[in-house]
Amino acid sequence: MSAVTPRPTAGSEFLWGLRLLGRGFGMYAKYPGLLLLGLIPAVIAFFVLLAAFVTLVVFIGDIGEWIAGSFAGSWSEDARKAAEFLIEAAILIGSLWLSVILYTALTLIIGDPFYEKISEHIEHRLGAVDHPDLPWHKTLPRNAADSIRVIGTQLLLAIPVLLIGLVPFVGQVLAPILGLLIGGWLLSVDLTGIPFNRRGVFLKERRRVLRQHRALALGFGIPVAALALVPFANIVVVPAAIAGGTLLTRRVHGQTID
Repeated sequence: MSAVTPRPTAGSEFLWGLRLLGRGFGMYAKYPGLLLLGLIPAVIAFFVLLAAFVTLVVFIGDIGEWIAGSFAGSWSEDARKAAEFLIEAAILIGSLWLSVILYTALTLIIGDPFYEKISEHIEHRLGAVDHPDLPWHKTLPRNAADSIRVIGTQLLLAIPVLLIGLVPFVGQVLAPILGLLIGGWLLSVDLTGIPFNRRGVFLKERRRVLRQHRALALGFGIPVAALALVPFANIVVVPAAIAGGTLLTRRVHGQTID
């Protein structure tokens, strides 16, 4: 009678996701030239979004005052100021959260050929794969379209997160937590796009496969989302996360990652 292999627990799968991201960072030591090349589109995307965020910060006071004035014009000054503060805090929290996904998606669109090369190189070093190895120029339109769809999903989910952020005290704690959970999931979906698409497995099916390994995907994506909130860190995070996303893709397909 053969022994039944126990199903991994959610906790162990979450830790595996962390390990895969760590191994992605380890690729800087194994293939420094390759991953450093991936910094170029990351830097471009960073400064584009930094300029947008600085512009938002400059005008956040006017935005908060305008929104509060639309419904709190007759309130007392203290109540109106409190409303403005909550609105500004919600917008900034939501913008930071949204920028994580926008940054990654924008970086992947700008640097698709770079990241295709990183992912392909890692896969070939790890051994033969049982799928057609499509060239980057054939997968580029699909990769870009998938990233845009992920951005659209993020924009829709940003609305309830922003509204939760308006709830006094509780919202300022709950909104960032929800942002990390949702952002971590969407980042896992986006960062595995290149190796999945190379296999001819596209967004709808990719989501289905990752849902079957939800704890693994969250263990990988949540720390990416958290690190991406650290100024300048996301520049070095994305190439490592592409490498880790390739390892994650191989793991869910039952392929060797050693």
